[in-house]
Amino acid sequence: MRQDLEGPKVENIAVAVVEEFTELQERIYNVYLMNLGEEIIEGVMITSKGYGTNHETGEKIKTSTLRHSIEVLLPNEAAKIEPIMKDVFGIANEFWVSYWNNEVMFDKKFVFVPESITEENMKLISMLGRKGVMIM
Repeated sequence: MRQDLEGPKVENIAVAVVEEFTELQERIYNVYLMNLGEEIIEGVMITSKGYGTNHETGEKIKTSTLRHSIEVLLPNEAAKIEPIMKDVFGIANEFWVSYWNNEVMFDKKFVFVPESITEENMKLISMLGRKGVMIM
């Protein structure tokens, strides 16, 4: 019965946190949605939020929920979703992505677990030509 409730499997979609630099060479981070497939995706809706616990105080942390939309994402194309502050790398950062492909709705939750966005975990993301952490 549970399998009847599950939607189609999301493939060839990724979310990446990417290291970039301003004109003044200040390090910043941005989140991208990447269409790694050969299909056009449309009506993309993304919600993002962060949550976790402050390790020093034990206090629960929860960020605001942000919502974004992208009309169309072509095959092998990436779109910037939002900037992300290094301060939230110590908590879980969740991106819920929903989109349409051939009149079928797909959705998937991408979660960067606490402390997963680190310099050691950053690899070159060829589509973007920059270093980052990517989840598929």
